[in-house]
Amino acid sequence: MNHDETLTPFFTPQGVVIIGASQNPTKLGFGIARNLVQSGYPGAVHFVSVKGGTLLERPIHNTIAAVPDPVDLAVILIPAPFVPQSLAECGERGIRAAIIASGGFREVGAEGAELEAECLRIARKHNIRLIGPNCIGILDNHLPLDTTFLPPPRLPAGDIAFLAHSGAICAAVGDWARGQGFGFSRLVSLGNQADVQETDLLPLVAADPHTKVITLYMEGVGNGRAFVHAAQQTAREKPILALKVGRSASGQKAAASHTGALAGSESAYDAAFRRAGVIRATNTEEMFDWAKALAWCPLPQGRRVAVLTNAGGPGVTAADALEANGLTLAEFQPETRQSLTKLLPPAASIQNPVDMLASATPEQYANCLQVVLDDPGVDSAMLIIPPPPMFATGAVARAVIPVIYTASKPVVVALMGSTMIQEAVAHFRAAQVPEYRFPERAAAALAVLSQRAEWLARPLQEPIQIDDVDKETVQAILAANKLSALPQSDLHAMLTAYGIPVPPIKLAQTAEEAAQTAQEMGFPVAMKVASPDISHKSDVGGVRLNLADAAAVAAAFGEMMTGVQAAFPEARIDGVDIQPMIADGQEVIIGVVRDPQFGLVLMFGSGGVEVEGLKDIAFALAPITQQEAETMLQSTWAGRKLGGYRQIKAGDATAVTDILIRLGQLAADFPQLAEIEINPVRVLAKGAWAIDVRARI
Repeated sequence: MNHDETLTPFFTPQGVVIIGASQNPTKLGFGIARNLVQSGYPGAVHFVSVKGGTLLERPIHNTIAAVPDPVDLAVILIPAPFVPQSLAECGERGIRAAIIASGGFREVGAEGAELEAECLRIARKHNIRLIGPNCIGILDNHLPLDTTFLPPPRLPAGDIAFLAHSGAICAAVGDWARGQGFGFSRLVSLGNQADVQETDLLPLVAADPHTKVITLYMEGVGNGRAFVHAAQQTAREKPILALKVGRSASGQKAAASHTGALAGSESAYDAAFRRAGVIRATNTEEMFDWAKALAWCPLPQGRRVAVLTNAGGPGVTAADALEANGLTLAEFQPETRQSLTKLLPPAASIQNPVDMLASATPEQYANCLQVVLDDPGVDSAMLIIPPPPMFATGAVARAVIPVIYTASKPVVVALMGSTMIQEAVAHFRAAQVPEYRFPERAAAALAVLSQRAEWLARPLQEPIQIDDVDKETVQAILAANKLSALPQSDLHAMLTAYGIPVPPIKLAQTAEEAAQTAQEMGFPVAMKVASPDISHKSDVGGVRLNLADAAAVAAAFGEMMTGVQAAFPEARIDGVDIQPMIADGQEVIIGVVRDPQFGLVLMFGSGGVEVEGLKDIAFALAPITQQEAETMLQSTWAGRKLGGYRQIKAGDATAVTDILIRLGQLAADFPQLAEIEINPVRVLAKGAWAIDVRARI
């Protein structure tokens, strides 16, 4: 996968200049200089400060122009007001990459934002790429290169790359990693992302041979669709894990539709990550638990797990945790059970989870692990090691590591305890075997390995594009309407133009007209108040169903007008919409809303009046792929029960999928549609009808 060549100097510079280097050990400008020199960076190191002098046995130049070749990366740590001038001097000197570590930009308010914009203008003029401002820089443990001002010792080297929007998180996670037994290939603090964003760096970091997993700490995303595209390409090569923070509901609550109210930005992130193959963690520990497993384990062929323990309780805990994570306990072959019987005392349990008893020796652990891994019905294994009463955990670790090392299936260890397991911890970490304190965390890591294997096994699908649509009709309707809420007749004409089945509809403005219209359509009919100001009609008595004759229609008209006007005196009422009653069927909701980050988001779920109460909904980016349409149906009760359930008759899932695809396409073709929602879609044994639709321009 090609990466942007303009970003290469950030990771493999020929020479680095620190602008704002300081001789004062208490200053950050000294910290960066010390880290760069002590890192063992093999290229040229230059210092610039107006004060001049020497630092770490190197001269300090007074100006950027005076810095000798080679130099292609600048690290700038001077007061914010002076940064634009320094950038311009870097441009004139021919430096094309700069890290602005200084703070005092957009994060402090309007004045800082103007200063940041000025830096970007200068960078563009001189073709300089920027990381930051307000960041702690870059660390590459393998070049090596350290442009951060983090206090020593340097962060541990390893195979996990970490890109973070927050410098403080980089510092904290870096120090925490030392005690967790994993290390970093590259660490990038992105700061305000005036220029370079996580999306730009994904291909470059994936191309690094020392990186096995990419982890992201994200507070937002600049261009959502660009991120999805880059991440989808990258994730085919290297797994990507993301911790997206700031989960509180976005300001979409004011939206008129259920789709708008329910599709907060978090739903859009979930949908985007799913399409891109990015695995979303809910907290920092989880992200790195999973990263260790993805970096160090082969991928499993399926979801069947063998559990090996020396005590019953942890085995039961593991069985519960595996099931909660969508994994299953493997069924052993008869040969496996025979072999375990030979290896273990009579009181041991040779069913899965295998309880080898408290007397289990290191050799029994190793031999039994080999036996279960050899079973073709086992895809992965969890080894549970509480501090054993007889043998040290270190001895168990030494015995099983060769078995794990040569296995083609993943093995994770639940190494339970704290002080009594430290020798085993050290052995497993040195051998890069993922160990967790409890079975729940080990089970979650195994589930992520399965998720990754399944995603890679699925071919990449393109979103479906349909051609049998009548764009001109929709164009004409939208051009003729100045209203923000369109009348039902227009909405129905738009759906019909896109091949979405709608029952006939007619507007009536008097009781007589309503009765006449109903007569022509054929009874029974439904009557709904026609008003651009009322979005939830049934809440104000604005829906009457199964009206069986002209008298019932006329009476319902009068009652509805009186009731709705009393409930909603300021609403504009155009009359009532009359429709033939459609046979009973299952009811689902299908809607599309525009997310500020990711654009069109499609919603599917339980429809009718229960939608916000049940929250049985799924989201995907629109237009959708065939796979995503199937996943939306499978991940909701509304979708699963289309197959029929007890007294509920089966519904036409293919017709529902077709409406999903067509509504997504309609919204994609007409960006002026802010949201459009069909609730309910009535699903019959054959076919489905859009019963009630609303849209916002």
